[in-house]
Amino acid sequence: MSKSAKLAAVLVAFVLAVAAIASVWLYLIKYPQTAQAATSSSGEQQITMQTVGALGYGPHSTYVSYLVEQNGKWIHSTMLQVKANSDVHFTIYQYDSGSPLRNPFMDQVSGTTDGKEILNGQPVRIVNDYSDGGVGHTFAIPSMGVSVPMPGISSNAKNPCGTPAPCALSYDHNTVQFTIHVGAAGTYPWQCFVPCGLGYLIGNGGPMSTLGYMGGFLKVVA
Repeated sequence: MSKSAKLAAVLVAFVLAVAAIASVWLYLIKYPQTAQAATSSSGEQQITMQTVGALGYGPHSTYVSYLVEQNGKWIHSTMLQVKANSDVHFTIYQYDSGSPLRNPFMDQVSGTTDGKEILNGQPVRIVNDYSDGGVGHTFAIPSMGVSVPMPGISSNAKNPCGTPAPCALSYDHNTVQFTIHVGAAGTYPWQCFVPCGLGYLIGNGGPMSTLGYMGGFLKVVA
């Protein structure tokens, strides 16, 4: 190999290395912020979230998404952090529409401390996914056996939330509350199991497979 060819090969390798480092750096700076649970006066961990039909900004503005409240502000993240060996109370405001489930098993509440969710103030064990709103999303942590269905707003809703997110409580929504107990420290993936990636194969692409939209991680720390 000639000297010029060797120099060209070295330059190509250098450019590729710089590109790889830049890609990793861009990935890291775009990694969703971790939201830490708030702590109530009784010591209970609390997480407040919302689901929206379209985020309305960013590189995937049309994606359906979760948001989480942190220090009184809504942030676009699905990275949650809680303390080990504690009860964690969730409040999720569900602004999106819904549809009947492909797997009826997913309309059942499981893994909460009392086997129920509080839906608009009423305790329920099963969400009727054939009702007008169907089921919009679920919050599920498979490794903990947690699955909580969240009904969609009515197809006749008079005041649905538009974009951009976040949505205010004045818009039509369903409020879902539940408590889970977390044990040992670790990182546990969570996600929505209702296929809602419109335009993707069987609805499981797009927001369903992009971190920060319909799934994330629950970081349990000691």
